[in-house]
Amino acid sequence: MKAYDANLLILLKSVSQFMVPIYQRVYSWTEVECDRLWADVLHAGSTSRLESHFTGSIVYVERAEGTRSSAEPDLIIDGQQRVTTVMLLLAALAEHLETLPADEQEPVEGFSPKKIRKRFLTNDDEDGDRYFKLILSKSDKPAMQAVIAQTPVPDGAHSRVVENVAHFRDKLAEPGLDLVDLCNGLRKLVVVDVRLTRGKDDPQLVFETMNSTGKRLSQADLIRNFVLMDATPRDQESLYTGYWQPMEQRFTSAEEGRFDEFVRHYLTFKTHDATLRKAEIYEAFKEYALDRELSGGSRRELVEDLYRHAEHYAAFALGTEPNPRLARAFRDLDQLRATVVHPLLLEVYADYRDGMITEVDVLDIVAMTSTYLLRRAVCQVPTNTHRTTFATFGSSIDKADYVTSIAARFLTLTASQRFPRDDEFDTSLRTADLYHFPRTAYLLRKLENAGRKEPISVADYTIEHIMPQNENLPQAWKEALGEEWQRVHGQYLHTLGNLTLTGYNSEYQDRPFPQKRDIVGGFRESPLRLNAGLGQIETWNEEQIVARGERLAHQAIALWPLPDAPEAALEAVRRRLRDNRRRFDWRAVHRILDALPAGRWTTYAALAEAVGTAPQPLANHVSTCAECSNAYRVLTSDGRVAEAFRWRDASDGRDPKDVLSREGVSFAGATADPEQKVDAEELLALADG
Repeated sequence: MKAYDANLLILLKSVSQFMVPIYQRVYSWTEVECDRLWADVLHAGSTSRLESHFTGSIVYVERAEGTRSSAEPDLIIDGQQRVTTVMLLLAALAEHLETLPADEQEPVEGFSPKKIRKRFLTNDDEDGDRYFKLILSKSDKPAMQAVIAQTPVPDGAHSRVVENVAHFRDKLAEPGLDLVDLCNGLRKLVVVDVRLTRGKDDPQLVFETMNSTGKRLSQADLIRNFVLMDATPRDQESLYTGYWQPMEQRFTSAEEGRFDEFVRHYLTFKTHDATLRKAEIYEAFKEYALDRELSGGSRRELVEDLYRHAEHYAAFALGTEPNPRLARAFRDLDQLRATVVHPLLLEVYADYRDGMITEVDVLDIVAMTSTYLLRRAVCQVPTNTHRTTFATFGSSIDKADYVTSIAARFLTLTASQRFPRDDEFDTSLRTADLYHFPRTAYLLRKLENAGRKEPISVADYTIEHIMPQNENLPQAWKEALGEEWQRVHGQYLHTLGNLTLTGYNSEYQDRPFPQKRDIVGGFRESPLRLNAGLGQIETWNEEQIVARGERLAHQAIALWPLPDAPEAALEAVRRRLRDNRRRFDWRAVHRILDALPAGRWTTYAALAEAVGTAPQPLANHVSTCAECSNAYRVLTSDGRVAEAFRWRDASDGRDPKDVLSREGVSFAGATADPEQKVDAEELLALADG
């Protein structure tokens, strides 16, 4: 690699041609960046004491062995936004000078229209693409060439190129502009000219470290460049147009960041690592790609695999699934807002597309997954273990007995990962506050449409309390509820038995039950199954709330049933889990320990829960691990230093308790302050950055 301070215009004059590789993002500078460049140029030109103005770096791979005789262009890998904008300004300046009287068309020596074009914008003795000193990628190319050649911009070639050159034309037409200052300022622009030699330098490494001023690259940008940068131009074209561009287009209508999210789930599916941080997706992808290549995989195979799974992801996560039954199941699952299941779905959907499982199998798996998520939410089981659960789920699947093995895995989950059984689910359904439950609308909609051949839309309905929320209950309601009306109101107000759907919420308000029942559109006339029987009830009290709650709870248990699997399948899953633990990838533990801050501590059990293993093998690993930083911050479940703890350096005589105390951990005797403990959920958050 060679790096020099270089005058930008001299560089443009000396270079035969720059080309932006096809995989680079499109030209995206806005008027804000253009105005900043304009102001910098005028300031430099009008300030005599300034001999130069630094405007960033240009990093490019020199053509064939660094010679200037090859017809192959220099490939820009960083700085295209800056180079393009300066050349647009030069093109607009040349146009503007042509409109002036002949004796004013060269305000500064070397800045006539002809000289600007011949020296900085074109190769006057070349034809075709070789005529242009800068070749942009994608839709920017025809727009840029039309601007430089002063020809009409082709239909469909609209881009920021067209908008920004028009902006510079407007700036040049402003009264009072000093063209001498502008030309002198352009002449003072300096860049760091970073030239990479083909076959010697690593363009991707330089690109990562020198992505300077301009728009910050996303993780997806970095991944795309990593995948395509080392390929030959022909392979770049093939991989980009055949795979990468169609893959990116699947995400154009999705929320920002969904492509990064997909890659994160893809890596989790492939590696079973639940601790992958959002900010480290690119680094993790690069590590995964290099590991594949060491095992004999090619970069093309990786792109093809990523493309295939992006299609699958779009089907279940972005609404492109063509099968109406599967599409409906995926939409229902999406309403539970648990994207942590996507690593599992990537594996399931791939096996479905490969013919390994059927549509019915997929529906059964999605139903089990939805049931698991909903039951846990209703039972208020913390969600902090979901990521670990689904990151490692695929390793438990028996491809020869697919659905049964998934059911068995769900049933073998214990403690904080457990699949709530019917009794726990039933109790929570009848007694929990479900009004403030974030999935109440989903729950009631599914109960309403259970068994219907044609589901009805309840989008225009709102959740209604049959017994009103008002703490100052009207007298009629107090009488209906009886002497213990305050207890009944407090105990049952937000429970399932007292909640329904209605299109007339504002009209119901605090009316007595008979009026809610009998008004036009009231419970007696309601077409909803949820309101079945309410039209025949004379009064609404504790007995009726309890009875309706029990009935709806039984319906919910039937609608979201516990999976079933034979004991042999359960034991097979347990056996695979034991085998998996022996082959466990401990790098996730190392990342979490690196992120565990001073003044805090965690337990072996919490750390094991976060990464998806058992406490004992984790403790064995941490106690003997040379790579485990901060291992002394991992204590027993009661907050004590483990008797088996040893420093990595056998000669280290420090007391771990003293070290923790100096870092800010408080102790009561030998026990660390529980308020400073980091649980599994927070450990995962630390790993997530």
